Amino acid sequence: MRSFVTAILLLTASTLMAADMGQIPAYPRISIETSAGTIELELDGRRAPITVVNFLRYISEGAYDGSVFHRVIPGFMAQAGGYNSEFEQLPSRGAIPNESGNGLRNERGTIAMARTADPHSGTRQFYINLEDNPSLDPRGSGWGYAVFGQVLEGMDVLDKIAAIPTGPGGPFPGDVPQSTVTIETISVAE
Repeated sequence: MRSFVTAILLLTASTLMAADMGQIPAYPRISIETSAGTIELELDGRRAPITVVNFLRYISEGAYDGSVFHRVIPGFMAQAGGYNSEFEQLPSRGAIPNESGNGLRNERGTIAMARTADPHSGTRQFYINLEDNPSLDPRGSGWGYAVFGQVLEGMDVLDKIAAIPTGPGGPFPGDVPQSTVTIETISVAE
């Protein structure tokens, strides 16, 4: 069953790449400019092609500009990309297939797709692991959270974000940084 799902994912990825992004680089580098500093990442287009194409498409549309880190849990992860500073949920396209079985692990400094309990519900929100989080990796036949890249520079910025006191904000009862951290822009490095 897993090989059938993998075949479908690869077919979907090649269709998305051809239709939406053309030929993507195997390891595109991106820069996240935040109000707390810059985070440089390298994405893995070979192991997570659908997720990378999806993320690059949102970047090309400027869809992350002005979004915030809306959920930060020290010792766990920092989540962003889905809300603006007024806690209005930002529009998203349809969900993408989960690529968590790609061999990449939720380790400190990796970026992964956020999702609901439905394993195939990821759209635009992402998180960066602040620590190793093996509980988010796939287990047996169970789905995990799809890692699609890693931080090259800027873990100090993420640690600074994680040090901001959290509490309630907007519709969230907790884990919201009490000093807003805005994503000013995300760009693909030349």
